[in-house]
Amino acid sequence: MYKIGDIIEGSVTGIQTYGIFVQLENEQQGLIHISECTHGYIPNVYDFLKIGQTVRAMVIDVDEYTQKISLSLRALEKIPLAKQPVRKKRRRAVYMNQIGFETLKNMLPTWIEEAQQLLSKDK
Repeated sequence: MYKIGDIIEGSVTGIQTYGIFVQLENEQQGLIHISECTHGYIPNVYDFLKIGQTVRAMVIDVDEYTQKISLSLRALEKIPLAKQPVRKKRRRAVYMNQIGFETLKNMLPTWIEEAQQLLSKDK
């Protein structure tokens, strides 16, 4: 019985658009989903591996009811990092926050005057 985290070897027995089937010991088969093949995009899974090829993969899930095994090649790869170090972003000073309610305070007399004019027209 396989456990999550086990690294196994098997032979590719089938390739579908959604992933690769791998023959394991004890006549069990595992599936490497296309998203678990490698970091990044795979344009054509049929070109990635060939039937009969031996692969090393990590068990990432075992369905407890059906005993289906999910495998990953990606889990055994190093994560590709940027070649250049990430630059720190400079924070810009935000002066808008320092104004506070000054603009409202300055506009309030104008708004009151406009409201009074509208009310006096309605009478």
